Amino acid sequence: MKLKVYTFDGSQSVEKEFDGIETFEGDKGLQAVKQVVVAHRANARQGTRSTKTRGEVRGGGKKPFKQKGTGRARAGSTRSPLWSGGGVVFGPRPRDFSQKINEKVKSLALKRAFFDRVIAGEIEIIERFEAAPAKTKVISQLMGRIAPEGKVLIVDAPFAQDVRQAARNIERLTTQDAAMLNTLDLCQYRKLILSEKALENVLARMKGGN
Repeated sequence: MKLKVYTFDGSQSVEKEFDGIETFEGDKGLQAVKQVVVAHRANARQGTRSTKTRGEVRGGGKKPFKQKGTGRARAGSTRSPLWSGGGVVFGPRPRDFSQKINEKVKSLALKRAFFDRVIAGEIEIIERFEAAPAKTKVISQLMGRIAPEGKVLIVDAPFAQDVRQAARNIERLTTQDAAMLNTLDLCQYRKLILSEKALENVLARMKGGN
């Protein structure tokens, strides 16, 4: 499959042939993509929300008033869910939201998501990332030429420290190492820019998942 490859400063581009990008037809792999994205988001949930039941709220041991003769509804504790400051009925409790996805499904989802972004023209390739001098302005100019709008993910294998430092001040820009690139990354950014080295790494990962 042919992809456009930009020079390190984004000023010029040529088309190169890259092997290893698996092609898909129809709906194959779409369910896997959805399943993996849902799992990623579920696994990011802390699940620490908690409320106290009437048995856990401090106090309330004394009957608030006598059983009869007051004209009020009988009450045995001020910590009843009906009272202000009382326990909570069916409130949230700590729980584990994590979901397990097998490796074959993860691999299929990654391949399908990558293929869809390539076909949509939302993945760009660059020879390499450079920030010489190590200033945010250099990376900002590069992004202005390749991806002037929207949230952008840049991927390298691995990032040089000066490039990462130069990129971190650009709000719409996120960096990711190729070894950590996942299906959620491929789905949530408007544009992805990979170095040639990063692309080789990602294609090797996808090939190894067969």
